Amino acid sequence: MDAILSLAADNLLSPIILSFVLGLAAAYARSDLSVPEAVAKGLSLYLLFAIGFKGGASVAAHGIDQTLILSLVAGLVLSFSIPVVAFGLLRVMSGLDTVDAAAVAAHYGSISIVTFVAGSSVLTSAGLEGEGYMVAVAAVMEAPAILSALWLIARSGASRAMDGELMREVMLNGSIVLLVGAFLIGWITGADGLAQIESFIVAPFLGVLCLFLLDMGLVAGRGLRQSARLLTPGLLLFGVVMPLIGSLAGLAAGLLIGLSAGGVSLFMILAASASYIAVPAAMRVALPEANPSIYLTLSLGVTFPFNLTLGIPIYLAIARIATGG
Repeated sequence: MDAILSLAADNLLSPIILSFVLGLAAAYARSDLSVPEAVAKGLSLYLLFAIGFKGGASVAAHGIDQTLILSLVAGLVLSFSIPVVAFGLLRVMSGLDTVDAAAVAAHYGSISIVTFVAGSSVLTSAGLEGEGYMVAVAAVMEAPAILSALWLIARSGASRAMDGELMREVMLNGSIVLLVGAFLIGWITGADGLAQIESFIVAPFLGVLCLFLLDMGLVAGRGLRQSARLLTPGLLLFGVVMPLIGSLAGLAAGLLIGLSAGGVSLFMILAASASYIAVPAAMRVALPEANPSIYLTLSLGVTFPFNLTLGIPIYLAIARIATGG
């Protein structure tokens, strides 16, 4: 417990967390601080490209083996199955109807790439490194949760059928295309390609991440301020309990595959995170009747801050104990 608290304290004083807190505080104070939408989009594009490229270069150095394939399969299974668990919990813990519960569940089966990056930074600070190909696992976990959520509500007849427009929105979402595309470029060009653009995607990375989290803090703070009445005690509790349940599923997967302590930590972080980029975009097309004030505020305003401040240190400590690392 002392180790978890110590790591959490160090994490809370890191530049990336304090940048998020600054944005959150500014939003609650009703400051006119804002990040222009075009700038925020540019920061997001930079992060996705850098993450994908470095992950692809790591796979090129590592090579394709059984561990990589098993990790990808485990990521797919988790992304399909976690929404089912989340949906069941929501139906018990909240008064959400089928459509809203399914929309929220989709967010928790998918992943937050920024939570993944923040976790990677914490691992590095703790002297650990996860398997580089975990970014490929992150990529495959983006979309399946959306399909799983649509299956859940199709049983009730509350959803339209999967059509070409919806499939296109799910599979060709910009964040997925950029992450996978950059990963492939990094994989093809390998270490030589990484060396050529290292000054662009390595050195400035944490600074860009701080600015992005500042914007996320502003967005989360405004969402919480405007939609707090919609977040019942049951929903708030779900926003903390569900990432813990997801992290245990990630722990089991990482241990069964035989990943390092860092790799197990990253699997836990992915399974515990909740999407607030790819899934909301898909939900606007797939489930326009679902309330975005609920699913976006819960994932970005509750689960995201929890993971940044307390969740990541907890997952890292558990992974270390479980692996002896």
